[in-house]
Amino acid sequence: MFQKPLTLFRALSVAEAITWALLISALILRAATGNALVVTIAGGIHGFIFLSYGATAILVAMNQRWGAWPAVVAIVSAIIPFATIPTELWLHRSHRLEGDWRLEQTDDPRDAVWYDTWMRWFLRRPWVLGLLILAAIVVLFTVLLIIGPPGGK
Repeated sequence: MFQKPLTLFRALSVAEAITWALLISALILRAATGNALVVTIAGGIHGFIFLSYGATAILVAMNQRWGAWPAVVAIVSAIIPFATIPTELWLHRSHRLEGDWRLEQTDDPRDAVWYDTWMRWFLRRPWVLGLLILAAIVVLFTVLLIIGPPGGK
């Protein structure tokens, strides 16, 4: 399904923007009707996709060998409503999303990074990687729910 980093990153970029629209719509609906449940539901969905996008941005940045700047821009773009779409376009146009997953070691000295062996192992077993990322997101999401929403209440 996500044979290339581009397809995975693009899917999560779009999903993140869609959940921003969902959350903003829920906030407007709450202001108009007083129904707070819609914000709770939309906020939960957005929060999960937000964390999933961040994990995807880190994975793709590591695979594509981005420097710090593109990685930070990709991650921070999730904080600004709908910014993941222009960020994905910029990364695509600057050729930072080209290529395949790094499943095999090459003679490229960049393939000798300390985490490459582990990353290749997980990329060859996407179901294990997916479960690991899902577990990390669930743990982080749970911790954030315990801490509470931004601004208290």
